[in-house]
Amino acid sequence: MAKEDFNCAHRLRVRWAEVDMQKIVFNGHYLTYIDTAIAEYWRDIGLPYPHGYVDRYGNDIFLRKATVEYLGSARYDDVLAVLARVARLGKTSMTFAFEIHREDPVPAAAGPLVTAELVYVNADPATMKAVSLPADVRERVQRYEKVPPQL
Repeated sequence: MAKEDFNCAHRLRVRWAEVDMQKIVFNGHYLTYIDTAIAEYWRDIGLPYPHGYVDRYGNDIFLRKATVEYLGSARYDDVLAVLARVARLGKTSMTFAFEIHREDPVPAAAGPLVTAELVYVNADPATMKAVSLPADVRERVQRYEKVPPQL
């Protein structure tokens, strides 16, 4: 996906504690980076999680599926850009697409280190049953995205 297709870009620096014995970022930390970018996404659309979403709609979103593809490795002190966008809006779910790029010292044009797809389901927290995404959430996502999500 073109970097220009992402409105949400969260930057971070790799910390010493995130590097393993191979001197690269341990694979599980990439999901933490992605989770941080999702929090920024919710802030960007005016629904900071959890209060902007859970308190407002009485629903919550639960991760259903995570797919991560490792194409390269980040190292200690690299500056990374974690790009996030909603690629698909279903009736009760939303699919986020992510790319993680090294920005420093290698130019971002080198391509992503990691790509990922996370599927979240909107549900009633008491019953854990899927419920329709609120119309307001759909509108905010569609307004925010440069490339409209698939429906």
